[in-house]
Amino acid sequence: MASAHGFASSLMSLTESGFTFSSSFSIQRSRLIVPKFFRSFSVEYCSRLAITICNHQNPRFVVPKRDRIREFRLFKSVELDQFLTSDDEDEMSEGFFEAIEELERMTREPSDVLEEMNDRLSARELQLVLVYFSQEGRDSWCALEVFEWLRKENRVDKETMELMVSIMCSWVKKLIEGEHDVGDVVDLLVDMDCVGLKPSFSMIEKVISLYWDMEENEKAVLFVKEVLRREIAYAEDDADGHKGGPTGYLAWKMMVEGNYRGAVKLVIHFRESGLKPEIYSYLIAMTAVVKELNEFAKALRKLKGFTKSGLIAELDAENVELIEKYQSNLLADGVCLSNWVLQEGRSSLQGVVYERLLAMYVCAGRGLEAERQLWEMKVVGKEADRELYDIVLAICASKKEASAISRLLTGMEVTSSIRRKKTLSWLLRGYIKGSHFDDASETIIKMLDLGLCPDYLDRAAVLQGLRNRIQQTGNVETYLKLCKRLSDANLIGPCLVYLYMKKYKLWIVKTI
Repeated sequence: MASAHGFASSLMSLTESGFTFSSSFSIQRSRLIVPKFFRSFSVEYCSRLAITICNHQNPRFVVPKRDRIREFRLFKSVELDQFLTSDDEDEMSEGFFEAIEELERMTREPSDVLEEMNDRLSARELQLVLVYFSQEGRDSWCALEVFEWLRKENRVDKETMELMVSIMCSWVKKLIEGEHDVGDVVDLLVDMDCVGLKPSFSMIEKVISLYWDMEENEKAVLFVKEVLRREIAYAEDDADGHKGGPTGYLAWKMMVEGNYRGAVKLVIHFRESGLKPEIYSYLIAMTAVVKELNEFAKALRKLKGFTKSGLIAELDAENVELIEKYQSNLLADGVCLSNWVLQEGRSSLQGVVYERLLAMYVCAGRGLEAERQLWEMKVVGKEADRELYDIVLAICASKKEASAISRLLTGMEVTSSIRRKKTLSWLLRGYIKGSHFDDASETIIKMLDLGLCPDYLDRAAVLQGLRNRIQQTGNVETYLKLCKRLSDANLIGPCLVYLYMKKYKLWIVKTI
């Protein structure tokens, strides 16, 4: 409306000067006016114009070239001031000003005007046409149509593409900062795609970033919803699913701020709402599940530390149930996301999915489920690192999953001594964590039989655990056996073992 009012004001000033126009003048093309968001972007018209009417249908402005440049400069656009140089002023031809005037009239299609004046306009002048119509109050549709014509004529070089991308980015930013409806922003991206503007970056991601930087998180979600609803094209995932789309990028933004649970809920909500998020977003959400489980496990360890030190009371049954439920819900979300990837994604993504599931179950301390993912990865040709096998072995040992432990230890004998020590040390620490000290003692003895030396802290932890158990059960056989074996290996010095038999009121002292 601002541009139409300005255009009408110009016609009125010309009429007041004694010039008339034919009533057959009509606007044949709809106009998209770049709105005036800031007062500093005002459009001013030069009143000192000399005009000659050639005919009622086609009035022409006849102004000395220097005055025309002054008039062109008076529009005071930031984009124009940054782009227009003194060299450009020298190169401006009469054809350039005639093209501007003809396009402003809107009586003919821009492509027809440019086709007619093609030989009279340089590449730089065509860029200046784009800048002129990108100003606030100008007909921005004309800028889009000029660019479309340039593309069809194969006259879009790198500089022109960068110029148009810069213009589009400024339009998008003004719409967002002006708190326009999300639909208006999406419409502009659609127009950009229609004229063949293909920037080297994702405009959709840029819009999301602009909303996010302005702390308009809800509008960012609405924008992505609208993009998915209209099924606007975006960069496809590559073979490994590592090229993003709007949902994945928004979920990643949420993850950067630590809102892992929110990222998971976002992706699942979009999918269950009938929208079609990109496959990559499911993988991003699975990563968010892993991170949330990891943070949750850290919080639980701190809670147990506070309980052990007596700072807080033991958790009651209700709180324990809530903790288990939260963890189970997270795992269920992760499994749901993995199923969507396996159903809709390429077969090459299977290894990535099983890797994410493995990380989930490791963070949750689910040994059997984690072991299954190791074999799933092996089947699809994505071998996990040996350290992951050891970590899963420790988790299974803490739960005393005998069958899983036996499977994971298969082939250990043919590995190097360093590798065997690492594996058995993980097994030993798993037993210690689960308070399975008989099994831990047997593991230490097995390591000694293989010529391996268990770490001091591991040995001390097992001996301490066995001593505590003696006080509870009175069973000393395992403790004495381990002490003797460690003494034979010169890992402990001579020691005295005291045993009090309450029934006989008798102390027994034994030297080891």
